[in-house]
Amino acid sequence: MQRQDMAALRAELSSLRLSRVIGRVSAVQGNTLRISGLSSEARLGDRVDIRRRSGAPLSGEVIRLEAASVMVLPESSPEGVALGDRVILGQAEAIAPSHGWLGRIIDPFGAPLDGRPLLRGAEARALRAEPPAPARRRALGARLETGMAAFNTVLPIVRGQRVGLFAGSGVGKTMLLGHLARHMQADVVVIALIGERGRELREFVEHVLGPEGMRRAVIVAATSDRSPLVRRRCAWTAMAVAEFFRDQGQQVLFLADSITRFAEAHREVATAAGEMPALRGFPASTSHLIMSLCERAGPGEDGAGDITALLTVLVAGSDMEEPIADILRGVLDGHVVLDRQIAERGRYPAIDLLRSVSRSLPRAATDEENTLISRTRSLLGNYARSETMIKAGLYAEGSDPELDQAIRIWPELDGFLAEKEAVSAKNSFARLGVILRRAGTPPLRGAAR
Repeated sequence: MQRQDMAALRAELSSLRLSRVIGRVSAVQGNTLRISGLSSEARLGDRVDIRRRSGAPLSGEVIRLEAASVMVLPESSPEGVALGDRVILGQAEAIAPSHGWLGRIIDPFGAPLDGRPLLRGAEARALRAEPPAPARRRALGARLETGMAAFNTVLPIVRGQRVGLFAGSGVGKTMLLGHLARHMQADVVVIALIGERGRELREFVEHVLGPEGMRRAVIVAATSDRSPLVRRRCAWTAMAVAEFFRDQGQQVLFLADSITRFAEAHREVATAAGEMPALRGFPASTSHLIMSLCERAGPGEDGAGDITALLTVLVAGSDMEEPIADILRGVLDGHVVLDRQIAERGRYPAIDLLRSVSRSLPRAATDEENTLISRTRSLLGNYARSETMIKAGLYAEGSDPELDQAIRIWPELDGFLAEKEAVSAKNSFARLGVILRRAGTPPLRGAAR
């Protein structure tokens, strides 16, 4: 332990700088500052400290370079900034995680938010690192235990898979993430809370995640009142932390809530830098930004672990065609849709199975298990197509034997999708096989009778 502390202390000392480059504020344009004297030294993404003559120092980031000046977006209101104020140039900060970060809550700069001291690790990591080389990455791994019947059976998650969780506000996505953070098979859980309400952070830690979940977790949080620079950085910092543990050979579960707010923060920064909107108000760079983040998750190279990622997407009115949802569906290995109508009738998680897909299938299940999954989807699909007619009393039993089976089995299947028990995938499939047999479905070979 002392050896790790000494390495962290050496890392802190090595980060100190003996000289500083200084510029001056030459113009204030809305919420951006034009700085002279830094053009030959500054790089995109470098951080600066603005020393206001009235008020506390103000931090910002270089978002645009010109021949005679650079443009800086401050992390808070530029009120109090005057022409000629000194601006000290820093660097594009990296992050230096360590094993001592487990069980901690940090901000996107690696500073503790839980009131306890936190030392940096021995090795700094770039926030926007390259993903593993495509030709050297492993394939998706084995099926993971999740503690939830739906994900243990019809929507399996495997090691290194990247899954989108598409939901509107208030349909239970935070509770679902908390359950998976506590029960899903992983060595380390890294959680990015991007743009969350401030009061929800402590509630999530104490009541949703709990002490059991926090023991193996690192939470990176940027609340909704923080600058778009900080909210955007939150996702990059959390991914860099996940990559650190992955490179130690550990299996990492990465949870991000939400990618929509990550994209919205980027839109604010890009607009301030002069980029024009293209995708329903989002700049064209949004697509590459999201894809780059997603590609960093997934299977690692030989000798490293994997990053299994669940990324939430806010979809207003269940609009799966809006830009962020559309971008993510094309790059992820599956998507899970939470439906408000299902939530309103009291079933949690409110998964709309017919609109959800896991691209780990059929390889993640045996032939017998895939038969059960197909049969389950077929029965639920038959019921959904005739639900209005059934509830209106217009369907006469015996008209369609397949639909009769779907009607008989629907309450049990609906309840099965809500089960959250600490049971294995094998037992979950056995339970599903029992339910299907009651509807006259051929039994699963080898299932418990």
